[in-house]
Amino acid sequence: MGEGTQAYGGGGAPPGPLVSADWLAARLGAPGLLVLDASVGAHRGSGTRIAGAGVFDIDGALSDHAAPVPHTMPDAARFTEEMRALGLNDTDTVVVYDAAGIYSSARAWWMLRAMGFDRAAVLDGGLPAWTAAGLPVTEGASEPAARRGDFTARPRPGLLVGADEVAQALADPDAVVLDARTRGRFEGTEPEPRAGLRGGHMPGAVSLPFGRLQDQGRMVPPDELRAAFAGAAGDRERLYFSCGSGVTACVLALGAELAGYRDLTVYDGSWSEWGLPAADPAEPADRPVVTGP
Repeated sequence: MGEGTQAYGGGGAPPGPLVSADWLAARLGAPGLLVLDASVGAHRGSGTRIAGAGVFDIDGALSDHAAPVPHTMPDAARFTEEMRALGLNDTDTVVVYDAAGIYSSARAWWMLRAMGFDRAAVLDGGLPAWTAAGLPVTEGASEPAARRGDFTARPRPGLLVGADEVAQALADPDAVVLDARTRGRFEGTEPEPRAGLRGGHMPGAVSLPFGRLQDQGRMVPPDELRAAFAGAAGDRERLYFSCGSGVTACVLALGAELAGYRDLTVYDGSWSEWGLPAADPAEPADRPVVTGP
């Protein structure tokens, strides 16, 4: 989305779920503003960060590693502790970004919302947009927060759900499950990156690859977002999002929020859970999978 569309005004609180590099640059270092790098995978720990940014570690402490699938949301107590360690206060504003553009930063934004924190926004274009604008970065590991925050998680049921709720949504004519993976993975013609998972998609799910909502790492304008969702969901307003492990599903949630949808849910386990084979090979899978368009 162009800077003309994204150059939000306002005070310290984010004007919406997406802010521009200019918006953040004008406020960087202000009291009560916390900037967090939510990069995952190969982008995690790349060494280049927005000046003063902490680390929202989705691959590490901010996932439940006791869960059977990756990137599972930690419980409220653990989330509270990790966010306090990052210096977050209940009254602060948070801007999250990642080094891929908009990829895992949307997951951090959605996790904060699911834990009752609304003063959070995603940096449009992420670190690439920031560096392209010549804005300040630092190298090396992040420093510990100068203070301990007082944030307290207040979970909102329904923003992150499990397989049973998704199965109910698939049978609900007023709801739609949108799959953020590539079309090849959705159709089962591309291998899954995680070993052991079945290929294909949930019966009744609709393919909407998260990249369709972006242009060079930035979200496309709201009218284009609305058209993309209308093309996938029709007139249904109750949207559920799935992906590989609950990360890029949140890019769809971000796009839907920007497009004006409000009844939004992310499948936390996503394909890492649904695509698991049946526990007993002699029995049909608990969660059905189909291939093709």
